Amino acid sequence: MESMLNKLKSTVTKVTADVTSAVMGNPVTREFEVGRHIASGGPGMSWRIYNGTKKSTKQEVAVFVFDKKIIDRYQKFEKDQIIDSLKKGVQQLTRLRHPRLLTVQHPLEESRDCLAFCTEPVFASLANVLGQWDNLPSPVPTDIKEYKLYDVETKYGLLQVSEGLSFLHSGVKMVHGNLCAENIILNKSGAWKIMGFDFSISSSNPSDAEPKYVCKEWDPNLPPLCLANPEYVAPEYILSVSCDAASDMYSLGVLIHAVFNEGKPVFQVNKQDIFKSFSRQLDQLSHLSPGLLRQIPEEVREHVKMLLSLTSNVRPDADQMTKIPFFDDVGAMTLQYFDSLFQRDNLQKSQFYKSLPKVLPKLPKRVIVYRILPALTSEFVNPDMVPFILPNVLLIAEECTKEEYVRLVLPDLTPVFKQQEPVQILLIFLQKMDLLLTKTPPEDIKNSVLPMVYRAVEAPSIQIQELCLNIIPTFANLIEYPSMKNALIPRIKSACLQTSSLAVRVNSLVCLGKILEYLDKWFVIDEILPFLQQIPSREPAVLMGILGIYKCTFTHKKLGIPKEHLAGKSLPHLVSLSIDNNLNLSQFTSFMAVIREMMNRMEAEHKTKLEQLHIMQEQQRSLNINQMNQSEETKNTPSPATQVRDVNTPLRWLLTLDVVDVLTVVWGNVQVSLTLEEKQRLAKEQEQAAKLRSQQPLAPQSVKPATTTPQAKDLTSSLLNNMTSLNNLSLNSGTRTMPMQGGTISSTFPAGPTMGGMGSNGFNSPMGFQTGGMGMGMRPTAPGLYGGMATTTSTPNFSALTQNQNQNQPSKPNDMSALDSLFASSKPKVSMNQMAPKPAPVATAPSPWLNQFGTGQTAPMQATPMGMTGVQGGFGMQANPFFNPQNFSQPVASSTINAGVMKQSASVNNDLKDLFG
Repeated sequence: MESMLNKLKSTVTKVTADVTSAVMGNPVTREFEVGRHIASGGPGMSWRIYNGTKKSTKQEVAVFVFDKKIIDRYQKFEKDQIIDSLKKGVQQLTRLRHPRLLTVQHPLEESRDCLAFCTEPVFASLANVLGQWDNLPSPVPTDIKEYKLYDVETKYGLLQVSEGLSFLHSGVKMVHGNLCAENIILNKSGAWKIMGFDFSISSSNPSDAEPKYVCKEWDPNLPPLCLANPEYVAPEYILSVSCDAASDMYSLGVLIHAVFNEGKPVFQVNKQDIFKSFSRQLDQLSHLSPGLLRQIPEEVREHVKMLLSLTSNVRPDADQMTKIPFFDDVGAMTLQYFDSLFQRDNLQKSQFYKSLPKVLPKLPKRVIVYRILPALTSEFVNPDMVPFILPNVLLIAEECTKEEYVRLVLPDLTPVFKQQEPVQILLIFLQKMDLLLTKTPPEDIKNSVLPMVYRAVEAPSIQIQELCLNIIPTFANLIEYPSMKNALIPRIKSACLQTSSLAVRVNSLVCLGKILEYLDKWFVIDEILPFLQQIPSREPAVLMGILGIYKCTFTHKKLGIPKEHLAGKSLPHLVSLSIDNNLNLSQFTSFMAVIREMMNRMEAEHKTKLEQLHIMQEQQRSLNINQMNQSEETKNTPSPATQVRDVNTPLRWLLTLDVVDVLTVVWGNVQVSLTLEEKQRLAKEQEQAAKLRSQQPLAPQSVKPATTTPQAKDLTSSLLNNMTSLNNLSLNSGTRTMPMQGGTISSTFPAGPTMGGMGSNGFNSPMGFQTGGMGMGMRPTAPGLYGGMATTTSTPNFSALTQNQNQNQPSKPNDMSALDSLFASSKPKVSMNQMAPKPAPVATAPSPWLNQFGTGQTAPMQATPMGMTGVQGGFGMQANPFFNPQNFSQPVASSTINAGVMKQSASVNNDLKDLFG
């Protein structure tokens, strides 16, 4: 690898040094940049050819350089002869202007080290192409080494040389004198050009009909660069010191032989003994063997034999050679016509361009790209010819690689993209849009190609709009999605809505339907389907186009229409269109088929959704039932951790605690981690509490006493009840001196001096038995004192009070002997101490006497009752902030209790009337 790099470095260094040494100081370098060494040519292959550019215009040129070092071995006068000969050739070439002659861009300039002049861009000399690589860079350029002439190039090249000779002989009256392969230059496009006029001879009487040419005698002592190539020179030039136009035709015959024989001339000449060689050559020319010309094509073989004739009068002239059948080749004639286009009018050009697509496939790609394409693109400056030229250019672009297209074709097409007149330009581009989008770089597509498409959609010509809309689907897959979404689709929609042409509107709908598959589902639903409802036209073709878009969207696997859109927008629109009077039976049937298909799918999808929801609801309901069952089991068998939160026990248990204990229980309860079942049960209790809060307070209702049948009355029991009521009234009258509200009793458990004379249980202990009456007989000032909760009348829980007292004083029962005198002697005497409730379990039911005793209170108990069944939910919801309202059960229905109390109160009143009259 290192050796290769060193070799490359040395080569580059050598080439740079050669250029520097040869051109440095030459005036040509002031205006032209000299590039790399690409070829060689001219007399003796003495001229090195470099590529270059003009500094001011960046125009590409070829720089011919003659390095004077190659003639250092000669004496000074010989050097001067060589330099003078070279100068004469370049100066003569500079004066002559013809398409078949090499065009000089800058005249010859001389410096101390070299001669240099500039010409049109050059590829190589014909001698280089035929294998003569003298004075070429090392290594030989690959493009020259691998260059092979095609038949059409050979034919047309020889035709070009013949035309050049015809110009010299007929137009200028000049003999070239040294026509050979090294003086034929192939320019950049492949055209053959004549140079090397070092030994040219002009006519001595140009005005006469018969020109006379005076030539010099051959001097073998002159340097080779001062002599013509003896292998191409006619025999009479050396042997008889005479020449004319036929001498150049002999050279043409040798050139044709060399082209078809890999650069070899007819005879090899010994330059040391030139006269002896030519004498031998005369004998061979007089008897040409058939094998000598076997490589030459048969159709031109006879003409070459005539050109090599010893008799100059037999040789065809240049004009005659241009007309031989050998040059009547389609490719050669096509190339010849291109070279003479500037002489044609537009009608002739248009006819030629129309027939050109038939010829192009028969020509080699190199000829098309480097010869025909430049000639075509040069005509783009003529707008009238663009519609005729453009199809051929695009046909050539199809055969080019992407790199060749970008380098050779696109730069000339870019200005044409912007031309709007004539309208045929847009039509041609639209027909080849797939080619443009495939080979054009994305940036150029965005800047040049797509704007042209947009202009075509918005064009005033209906024909262009129709064609554009028909062609867009064929290359829609090549358009980037953002460009299609933001630029192309809006223009198609605008064309559909604004046009007055039914054909354009229908084609717009058809175009949209064909490119739906390249669009996003939600873009179609949000932009395309709503647009269909804006179309004002109701022609059958338009309606069927709308139906087609709906159907394509609905049935496409990538797109589809949601059932919500079907129900709310698509189906109503289609149904309204389906009954249009312009539709025939077949069209109506098509509408109904699509509508029915949409309905069926919508029904199936929604039914499936509802079935799934139903199954989910059933599963959730079943899960809730299971959770409720588990919660009930948990309630029936409470764990130690949950006993604290039991709904039925907190009040009785908390009555035995002071405030510090309550706080301990509450805050300790918060810190307990709950199981899932407990959390579910708490959530349900919270829901029940919320429902209770939202209920309206229950107002007491007056109930008429029911009519009862007279029964036998127990006067003793009635008397006892009356006496008990009187005593209770007298006891209650003594407690009214302290203003106490029912809400105060039920909502707080003060342990300090908030309520004087209150015990630790929240009741007045000195009042003894009156504690129950105070809870029953006191009426709160307003229902709001109990937090808006419904209150009920209930029998006081004597067992609970007694239990509380027994817990406080377990060894001292209440003394009720003072009441023994109230009982009559007709019944067994039962002491009051015996009637007092025992410290039995809470679940023990109270005696009927106690029930009767409790029902004697006529005032409905609106404070929070403490019944046998538990504590009411309103007891601590707002009154005590430490209680969680969810921990209490639903209050007992008040209507049943109120009815029982009212009934018992009516019975007591009737007994009093019977007793006291």
